[in-house]
Amino acid sequence: MDDNEAPASARSAAWPSVSVIMPVLNEERHLADAVRHILDQDYPGALELVIALGPSADRTDAIAAELCAADPRVRTVPNPSGKTPAGLNAAIAATRHEIIVRVDGHGLLAPGYIRTAVRLLADTGAANVGGVMHAEGVTVFERAVAVAMTSKLGVGNAKFHTGGDAGPADTVYLGVFRREVLEKHHGYNEAFIRAQDWELNHRIRDVGGLVYFSPELHVTYRPRPSIRTLAQQYLQYGRWRRVVMRTHTGTASLRYLAPPLAVLAALLGTLLGVISFFTTPWLAIGFAAPLGYALGIGLGSLRESRGQSAGVRLRLPIVLATMHFAWGWGFLTSPKSLYLSTLKR
Repeated sequence: MDDNEAPASARSAAWPSVSVIMPVLNEERHLADAVRHILDQDYPGALELVIALGPSADRTDAIAAELCAADPRVRTVPNPSGKTPAGLNAAIAATRHEIIVRVDGHGLLAPGYIRTAVRLLADTGAANVGGVMHAEGVTVFERAVAVAMTSKLGVGNAKFHTGGDAGPADTVYLGVFRREVLEKHHGYNEAFIRAQDWELNHRIRDVGGLVYFSPELHVTYRPRPSIRTLAQQYLQYGRWRRVVMRTHTGTASLRYLAPPLAVLAALLGTLLGVISFFTTPWLAIGFAAPLGYALGIGLGSLRESRGQSAGVRLRLPIVLATMHFAWGWGFLTSPKSLYLSTLKR
């Protein structure tokens, strides 16, 4: 008798119990859909969902209360600071099962995600497994962001953005952990407001743990809805990537240094070009840097947006430049005090 023919109780007993943790803040737009994708997983074992509620200014708390009333598997815990790592740790502390699955309030798990992740943990012996962060927009602007976030021109060669072969990885999107791994490492470092997943995975790998990427794992990600929110997101990404590199020396790579170098080249080239235009005209060649960047982004956008609507194609160069320059400027201006604050944990 195979697994499908076994009694339901036997099938359930063969699969470890799973706790899903979800930190949320101002997620009224996507929360109900994200929770539905979790509860509809058809996982054979026991499953619970713990939502850590930050101080939202929208209807997130009311929606969460409705979800709890509708399904006993859903519970909430408070996260007064609203900070992601604090919410994750609060949710972990409230869970009771042996496998911990991280999900965000704007992430939609593909069917079979949890079953596949649990199988991969068993097959690989990994401490953490994760897969592809598949950006998928609803509005025209969000679709342009999705194109940028799934292209090497936008985010480099990160496999969890662009896909790739299964195998060991520096970090993965979200993550599915063995509970003992999170307890051993005392959860997420709450000093890392951003990049807390990268920092945790670095600590796991530092003691010989395996972080495993698999394209079998697929999560639909809803991008930021405006230039302002996108710029804020990538500014914080850049600031905290600098903190990670200060904390863990030797983690610098061309992928992370490319945006700040592009920002410096464009700014210095423009400044040199403006000054030289009025003094030594031949030095106006400094304009070559920003013009070259603009040309590269323009041509790259045409290639990456093939098959997209005119609205997406027109917005993509602006989206790419916003991501690059916000990330690069955040990296360049990241204060050392931010790094020092992480040492006080």
